[in-house]
Amino acid sequence: MSNRTKPTPAQRIRYICGGTLPPSMAQWVIDDLTGPGSARRYLLRILVPVIAPLCLFLLIPGPSWIGPAMMALLYLPLIYFTAALMHVYRRHRLTAHGLDATLADARNRARSAAERAAYERRHGRG
Repeated sequence: MSNRTKPTPAQRIRYICGGTLPPSMAQWVIDDLTGPGSARRYLLRILVPVIAPLCLFLLIPGPSWIGPAMMALLYLPLIYFTAALMHVYRRHRLTAHGLDATLADARNRARSAAERAAYERRHGRG
């Protein structure tokens, strides 16, 4: 059993494709899914790889605007749904690794608590 705290390149590729990592890497998974830059990493991991297959639409004969229009018809909804389902994805990935799904909300809860405390201080309740 390995006590590594960071995934090897092979483990990282498997993780990106949906696999799980050993329990010794739980903190790395938490940081990856909830830490700084997690939204950017999530979007890049999903949106960049699909560009290559979408480029096949450029090979369809016809006016030059047909290929890009067909790409856009698929890519724009993908962007929308990828962003909309980010929270669901994070919770699923945390659960798949045996972690508490509420960790996905930790930053939002901390920010809300800080805003509430500031509000209560401003309005004489704290």
